[in-house]
Amino acid sequence: MNTKYLMMASSLLLGAIGVLLTFLPHEISAAIKSVDTDPIILQIVGALYFGFAMLNWTAKDNLIGGIYGRPITIGNMTHFIVAGLALVKFAFRNASPLMWVIAILYAFFALSFGYIFMNHPKSKK
Repeated sequence: MNTKYLMMASSLLLGAIGVLLTFLPHEISAAIKSVDTDPIILQIVGALYFGFAMLNWTAKDNLIGGIYGRPITIGNMTHFIVAGLALVKFAFRNASPLMWVIAILYAFFALSFGYIFMNHPKSKK
């Protein structure tokens, strides 16, 4: 499996979420109907997302899933599985179509990184 496009897609998704959380924390807090979330927490989470996006973007040309790329695979797989399960739980309570779209995207990335984790990477040569 060529992981370059997967890494680019996950980087773009995480980067977009990171930028939105960093620059629009009040609006996002209101959209998810969370009155007790401090905007600084959303901005810190946005910075984490953006940092993870930069990690994926800079690693997109590397062999992902091998000995040296395995930590990136495990980090992505863990993030997408745990956050995906939380999003599905939230989507069942909220029933928002947007939350379901994001949960399905997360499930796709969780399955993709799980596949990469379980299979040996193919060299480009």
